[in-house]
Amino acid sequence: MFKLNEIKELIELVDKTSVHELEIENEGARLSIRKPGKTEVVQIQPSAVTGLVPAVDPAVQAPVPMENAGGNAAANPAETAANLHTIASPMVGTFYRAASPDANPFVNIGDRVGEKTTVCIIEAMKLMNELEAEVKGVITDILVENGQLVEYGQPLFLVKPE
Repeated sequence: MFKLNEIKELIELVDKTSVHELEIENEGARLSIRKPGKTEVVQIQPSAVTGLVPAVDPAVQAPVPMENAGGNAAANPAETAANLHTIASPMVGTFYRAASPDANPFVNIGDRVGEKTTVCIIEAMKLMNELEAEVKGVITDILVENGQLVEYGQPLFLVKPE
């Protein structure tokens, strides 16, 4: 069985090297760590969308903001994304918005968060890992669904820093 600190050390090690994928099996537990794919430039065409809607390019698992039909979005979508902080998954696991199925979500769109505010739980190998915002601001988008499997480095939330 792997300990959380061992997993974090392995993630940091893979991140700092040219290794793109690592799989380890220990006492019947298997751990797989993969770096995100290559970065791709995505061109956004204006569309009649009501509100700011996140789209995810499955090839790179990165948020791609769409133009706001109301005209409030920046003229350049890259400028809008550059002004937002992305909270990404620190590990592979299952994303949960609340502590239990009956509980209220930790955060919703429009909620103010602080650096220590818990925004979700990532379950990995039957361990529940609370993820903190690490930035003070307002949640602008939630990019994944409750119960969805997430990858290491996958964007989960967008926060407008204060």
